[in-house]
Amino acid sequence: MQHPAEGSADGTTTVLQPGFLASLFHELGADEDEDPADAHPADARPADAHPAAARPGQPAAPYPGPPTVVPPQPGPADPADTPAAADDPVAAHGRAAALTHHRTLAVQADHQRLADLLRRAAQPVSAMDFESQLRSYQPKPFPDAGPEAEPEPAWADFAPPEPAGTDPDQPRSRRLLDSGYQRELAQARLRHQRALREWRTRQAELADSGAVAARQAHEEAERARARAVQEYNDSLEQCRRAYRQAEPAAVESLLERALAAAEGATQDLPAPCRAVFRALTRTAVLDLDLPPLDTVPALSGYRLTEAGAVEPVPRPAADVRTDYLRLAARLALRALQAADAVDTEEVLAGVVLNGWLRVPGQPPQCLLSVDADRDALARTRLVPDAGHLGDEGANGGVYAEAEHDESLLRLRALAAVITPDPYAGEAVLPWGSASSAVPALGELSPGEFAHLVRAVLTAGGLRDWSVRLRGPAGLVATAEGEPDSRLPGRWVVWASRGPAPVAAEEIATLAEAVREEGADRGLRMTCGQFTDEALDLTGEERHQRIHLMDGPGIRELARTHLALPLTL
Repeated sequence: MQHPAEGSADGTTTVLQPGFLASLFHELGADEDEDPADAHPADARPADAHPAAARPGQPAAPYPGPPTVVPPQPGPADPADTPAAADDPVAAHGRAAALTHHRTLAVQADHQRLADLLRRAAQPVSAMDFESQLRSYQPKPFPDAGPEAEPEPAWADFAPPEPAGTDPDQPRSRRLLDSGYQRELAQARLRHQRALREWRTRQAELADSGAVAARQAHEEAERARARAVQEYNDSLEQCRRAYRQAEPAAVESLLERALAAAEGATQDLPAPCRAVFRALTRTAVLDLDLPPLDTVPALSGYRLTEAGAVEPVPRPAADVRTDYLRLAARLALRALQAADAVDTEEVLAGVVLNGWLRVPGQPPQCLLSVDADRDALARTRLVPDAGHLGDEGANGGVYAEAEHDESLLRLRALAAVITPDPYAGEAVLPWGSASSAVPALGELSPGEFAHLVRAVLTAGGLRDWSVRLRGPAGLVATAEGEPDSRLPGRWVVWASRGPAPVAAEEIATLAEAVREEGADRGLRMTCGQFTDEALDLTGEERHQRIHLMDGPGIRELARTHLALPLTL
């Protein structure tokens, strides 16, 4: 007797949907690769099977024909094949917090790098003068000093001693007749001949093995080393003589070598510096390339908002500006120290340093400019104290306030002009230009101009200079001239660098200063011209002791007394 299949009331076979079976197996934990026919044999029957016979007393069911196969229908999706459900809020918050922490650590690493750069940029540099560049030759011994270095056996080492008791006044021929001495002499000659043969054999073996050639090559290499050291020291001495004579090529070569050595302390922060020497005024003009603005971190970290977003926390703009200016100041002081330390011959009368920010696609901007003479460099400590090197952590000297930062204070003490905001593109006017080795009168820095005025008037006979006021615009000074000189008496000198014409009010002011100082005469010098009113004012009787000198007059005096051919 056949019974209807389980799950089929009329005995027909129903093929279940694959999606339903997959869900069912997944929920029961069964293996999805298991064959459904093996797991549930009642669920399948051959297509030509006959329906089960009716039970006794019941009519037989008619043959229903072939089984109806239900096509696969889209059923419940397998969780393994469906997209991931929405993230858990707790897990999403954890991932955002981890990202915030990771980015904050990266910002802190940038701050630590800045602190390290500030500390290394303030380290003192070694003097690269001529004495420190001299080389010495130390011979190297041959690495395998063996028997080949053995000298030839000498007869003196084998000759027997003279017979004992021999009268020194006795002729030598009588001493040689001693039979014992003759035997010793013959044996000594045999030993000497044997030693010679052995020595020549060893020399031949060494020659065949190449040891002699190796020693000769070593000796030749040592002679070449000694010759190279001597030639280098001779060339260095020639450069030293040229430096003492203030030849521009020698001075620039020594300065750039010292600047390159100073830059080695911060190789990961390139700050090249070029030097041009103005032999006319004995002034070195240095062009320092400042680091990019993004060297200083603009963020203090990252934070997680209430909505779960990661947002940056910017630093105050004033702190970013101060940190960049602090770094630029320390690089500038380092370059000034290198130039001052190398000038042991006192060739330089002053140094002009310009700090340039170079951005690709934009013209360079001068962010700082220093004009310091030799005396100012000598009395200024160019290296910050240890407490300002950043060894005290983030709250220490590296991040001190700008008004208390030693580097900026010492740079400003050297008559430096510094941009107030490098990020706003506020440039300053450089004191001198490195592009012109022979400058024009208007291109002289304040220090160069003051030195020129004093040198010209000193050559003219003025002594005992006393500078009362000196600045970017010029200087005011008093000087004494010998009675028999070309400029006798006491003078008040007012010299200005600007090209602006001098008005009559300035002539009256100088005349009043002459009266207050009790001076005999006054001299008004300018790189520009005088107005007609000023020229007419000096023709009056009360202003006849005021003398005027314009730009062409200064150039003529410089050419006559100092042999300085200033350009127009």
